[in-house]
Amino acid sequence: MDKDRILLVEDEEDTRYILHRLLDKNGYEVATAINGVNALEILNDFQPKVILADWTMPEMDGLELCNQLKAKEETKLIYFIVLTARATLKDRVLGLDVGADDFLVKPVENQELLARIRSGVRIHNLQNELKSIEHNKALIEMAATIAHKINNPLASLTMTIDGIADEIPSKFKDDLYIIEESIKRITGFVEALQNLKNPEFTKYAMDNKILKLD
Repeated sequence: MDKDRILLVEDEEDTRYILHRLLDKNGYEVATAINGVNALEILNDFQPKVILADWTMPEMDGLELCNQLKAKEETKLIYFIVLTARATLKDRVLGLDVGADDFLVKPVENQELLARIRSGVRIHNLQNELKSIEHNKALIEMAATIAHKINNPLASLTMTIDGIADEIPSKFKDDLYIIEESIKRITGFVEALQNLKNPEFTKYAMDNKILKLD
């Protein structure tokens, strides 16, 4: 079973070591960064469900990191927890305004930290499930629309070919056969689009994928 991934962003070495050890001991796959700039580099190859980031760090602090990640489609669903020594309402409002999902005030109690992370993982999983459902719904609706748009001219083409089939000279019979077989293939494609229920993708050329149609 794959471990849930956590990115820990903390510039203080001792704190970073202690938190990394705690998270590792509790079954998480942990990557660490020393500031927001370093975190962005790590995120190119590491996709966490939760980011635990200190507010105050050099080069790029936790709030700026949060702001940048929440603005990107590919990272906006990562659950972002801010670690801070700031406990005022004004500070919390500022953090929420940039998209932080949760706050923990230093010093952090271990069990509370772990509970917040478990909650963050659950929320991340639920959000991705909802995103997948919405994505599949959109694909099915698009497939139905395409099928409808193709089906109308296809029906007209089929009726026209049926109507003139007997009048076509024998030297064009092979061409007529190719047209009729092509119509059958297009008709099968339209039916597959209309019957699409659970969209799946299959590998195509290079790194591209195409919608799998039975």
